[in-house]
Amino acid sequence: MPDIYILGIESSCDETAAAVVRSGAKVVSNVVASQIATHQPYGGVVPELASREHLRAIVPVVRAALAEAKQTYASVDAIAVTQGPGLAGALLVGISYAKALAFALDKPLIAVNHLEGHIHAVLLDLREEEREKGHHDVQFPLLALVVSGGHTHLYLAKMRSESWAYDNIGHTRDDAAGEAFDKVAKLLGLGYPGGPVIDSLAPHGDSRAVKFAPAQIKHRDRRKPDAGSPDRIDRPRFDFSYSGIKTAVLRYVEAQGMAAAIEARRKALATITKPGLEDYLAHCDRQTLDLVASFQRAVVNDLVSRTLAAARENEVATLFVTGGVAANRELRKTFEQESANEGLAVYFPSRPLSTDNAAMIAAAAYPKFLAKDWAPLDFSAEAGLTLR
Repeated sequence: MPDIYILGIESSCDETAAAVVRSGAKVVSNVVASQIATHQPYGGVVPELASREHLRAIVPVVRAALAEAKQTYASVDAIAVTQGPGLAGALLVGISYAKALAFALDKPLIAVNHLEGHIHAVLLDLREEEREKGHHDVQFPLLALVVSGGHTHLYLAKMRSESWAYDNIGHTRDDAAGEAFDKVAKLLGLGYPGGPVIDSLAPHGDSRAVKFAPAQIKHRDRRKPDAGSPDRIDRPRFDFSYSGIKTAVLRYVEAQGMAAAIEARRKALATITKPGLEDYLAHCDRQTLDLVASFQRAVVNDLVSRTLAAARENEVATLFVTGGVAANRELRKTFEQESANEGLAVYFPSRPLSTDNAAMIAAAAYPKFLAKDWAPLDFSAEAGLTLR
């Protein structure tokens, strides 16, 4: 079979991305235009600003991806785009542009679930390693933890013809893990995005200094279960909750009288264009570093323990950990250690493919291309799209 080149477009949140992937396995180009500077003053993503920035960036980003791949609009075999979940306005920018390209070029259009894209980011790296080091045999049943600023989901995956089928067995009841990282960083005057800052500061603190109780989820989820994935009474759920630990950090800050120091840190860091680790360390006292380390340790322990409990319950053979939070060094190290103790193979995407990107969208589109699973030109964004 000849090589298939798929142009992927991703605009679900605050990154405008385009990539070309060959036959679902080789990243030929991967271009990402970040909006961090735009949203930094607000301490989080502002949906209206995100949509405006996508409009500005989408054309040059796609052109750059094609140029880097030495491809043209005419030479690619298909156009793939994120349908959801995500911010509706942001999604519509990518979808509208992808539709226009597919119509003008008479190319197949493929709609991709953003969450499945994250799972295929792991497969992309495994396929790269297959070429370099030998065969990696992914065993089923497979459990995938998708953990990012907007998502904390557990999926059981199995093969269905050329594609995969997914069963959601756990999700966050409130804040996603990455959202909790960002909100705690904002509370402590550490800026946005908070996850990478906390990850870099945590090794400089004592993770045992502040005790955080694990989340206790006592009632069943009142939300309707995903279609095609019935929430049976006899099936254990492995849900997450991070609003409690976020509130616990706030209460600790108030009880310890840290507000003045936090405001001074916020003002000092605001004067630095691109603060580095030394800048953060210079404006963080021991108490703050210990709090950051303790917070990260509590979240990591919760993610690992619940995921491995789900793996044991479902007797899975392979574990994928993916999404933006999968770039966290302590999370990776803890998963590797604890999974090895249980004889469970665990895989992560490379750090560039952990965060939102279009290579994962193009890769996830490849099985759909083989199945001729084209999207109609009248499909639209689905901000709450489920994965099944």
